Amino acid sequence: MENTNTYIILKNLEVYQLSRELSKLAWKIYEPLDWHIKKINGDQFIESTDSTGANIAEGYGRFHYLDKIKFFYNCRGSLMECAQHWIELLFEKNKSPKKIMKSLRKLAKIFTKA
Repeated sequence: MENTNTYIILKNLEVYQLSRELSKLAWKIYEPLDWHIKKINGDQFIESTDSTGANIAEGYGRFHYLDKIKFFYNCRGSLMECAQHWIELLFEKNKSPKKIMKSLRKLAKIFTKA
């Protein structure tokens, strides 16, 4: 009898793909920052952004439901830190191009609905 149970591989999960896109956009903001701004704001910004996808990956790899949920909640927290704090703070400090900022905001909005 053929096993019909199939699992979606991580890279094909829509929410994971969104997190990777979020990281790519965030890097476009982070990379040109000068050393001082990277140290004060940029490092935390990029870490929270990348943590979003990392928590999805770790949660998806866990077997037990409660383990999964813990990492998915961590993902949500990282997303809020990135999207509702660091993105806005960097924009207020004129450290992010308006076009990239709009794309990040749009993606973060889609991400929270996914």
